[in-house]
Amino acid sequence: MSPASLLQYAAFLLCVTLLVKPLGGYMARVFEGERTLPDRLLRPVENGVYRVLGVDPRHDMGAREYGVAFLVFSLFGTILLYALLRMQSVLPWFDAAFLKTPMTRDLAFNTAISFSTTTTWQAYGGETTMSYFSQAVGLAAQNFLAGAAGFAVGIGFLRGLVRTRSSGIGNFWVDLVRSTLWILMPMSLVGALLLAWQGVPANFEPYTRATTLEGRPQSIAQGPVAPFEIIKNLGTNGGGFFNANGAHPFENPTPLANFLEMLAIVAIPAALPYTLGRMLDRPRQGWVLFGVMAFLFTAGLALCHAAEQAGNPRVARAGGVESSATGNQPGGNMEGKEVRFGVGASVLAAITTSNGATGSTNSMHDSYTPAGGLVPLANMLFGEMIFGGLGTGLYSILMTAFIGLFAAGLMVGKTPEFAGKVMGSAEIKLITLYTLAAPIFVLIPTAVAVATPAGLAGLTTNAGPHGFSEVLYAFTSSFANNGQAFAGLSANSPFYNLTTALAMLAGRFGLAIPALALAGRFAWQGRRPMTAGTLPTDSFAFAVVLIGTALIVGALSYFPALALGPIVEHLQFAD
Repeated sequence: MSPASLLQYAAFLLCVTLLVKPLGGYMARVFEGERTLPDRLLRPVENGVYRVLGVDPRHDMGAREYGVAFLVFSLFGTILLYALLRMQSVLPWFDAAFLKTPMTRDLAFNTAISFSTTTTWQAYGGETTMSYFSQAVGLAAQNFLAGAAGFAVGIGFLRGLVRTRSSGIGNFWVDLVRSTLWILMPMSLVGALLLAWQGVPANFEPYTRATTLEGRPQSIAQGPVAPFEIIKNLGTNGGGFFNANGAHPFENPTPLANFLEMLAIVAIPAALPYTLGRMLDRPRQGWVLFGVMAFLFTAGLALCHAAEQAGNPRVARAGGVESSATGNQPGGNMEGKEVRFGVGASVLAAITTSNGATGSTNSMHDSYTPAGGLVPLANMLFGEMIFGGLGTGLYSILMTAFIGLFAAGLMVGKTPEFAGKVMGSAEIKLITLYTLAAPIFVLIPTAVAVATPAGLAGLTTNAGPHGFSEVLYAFTSSFANNGQAFAGLSANSPFYNLTTALAMLAGRFGLAIPALALAGRFAWQGRRPMTAGTLPTDSFAFAVVLIGTALIVGALSYFPALALGPIVEHLQFAD
């Protein structure tokens, strides 16, 4: 590993770690109703929103009511966005000369679900499909609102662990408003200004016509890119204003812009474990969970970097190409990567975005080596437990922890518990339902796709193991509400628009509803005191159990599928 890459990785992890305590503590104060610096400015706005919505902020919702509010809000946002996309040709800033991809019913359906579930899976090129109005009013608004809704569910889950003998887990509408006003909007404002300072466009200028060096005409979109870019990362939405996503110089013009955008992806999810620790009055608990996330993040970073820096042995053998780093070249596998980012910044972005439930990429993962592409795929298959999305990442890692505690409890004949909350048969059933959702909605659609003409029709570039990996990656990314893709799959078809949309819905609501139900059961419990037979969940032993559980459950669920795709491709690759 080059000193430059090592320094970049270390600086990124250091910045993330330094943000954990101040940001996590701030979020705890926001959601516990304690005094914060923006209160004087934001309290009147918050109260005005409640009056308009007819919300009683003092009303404490049970898990069922909280879940219904979440579903209703998401449904309303999906319908509104679908209608806007279907009517974009009669709305402002639509230019048929440049927007040539038709907004069909199935594409609008897929896109509306994609953005309302924070997946932002894009089966289209942004600058040839979406008007500035659709981007700024439709998609960017959902980046805020859908992100805040997922954030609220995560906070509701935390309250289930914190409260005792309570029938409620908070108020969804209050958590939604406070997530937006106190956290996402201020951070987005500062972030958009920083990105605009770095050269990211923030305007409504018409498309620019240019002539390339080869003498060909080119149309270059601009638009409100900076505000779109920051909230797509902060809200762990992903997607791209442009088809090239973060590799486009308007989305990602400088190394500093690239670093800030990656930091925006993980800052809030990385701080949420500390929020939990502070709300439980057990800060060590939060640091242990963050430590597990950071360890798995670093392991993935090292594995992916090693695979990409090693390069493509077939190219080296066939053409005598030197793939090692020298003073004149970065070396490694540079296919699909920006020269200005190289292997280091590309791998850091790939690991960050695949762990952060954000499909914002600055390189083409389809062009990674088989082992290199396996790492972001495995990160998503872990179920967002490594940082993850807003709120979803924390309850994902806790669900994995509950499985580990259940297995450990079986070994010693003790009922599993976490933070004094007992996991009986009803709780274990909900955890099992949560755990089985991913294999069902990832593996079954993948099998259908590779066994039917409609699914195979999308493999216009690759077949064999790599084609299988492209299909598996698509459904994994959709279910993980991530949105990144192996771009060799042609996904803008009725089959993939409908099946990936179903996977997105399952990944959003099929996980959130069991999590809220479990939170409701935990909130109703008391808190059992620790005994000599209790495994301390703020200890190194618990961290080892958690990491082992993640690896074992992941291998048992997905190893056969991975063996058909990236693993066999790697064996062929090295032949």
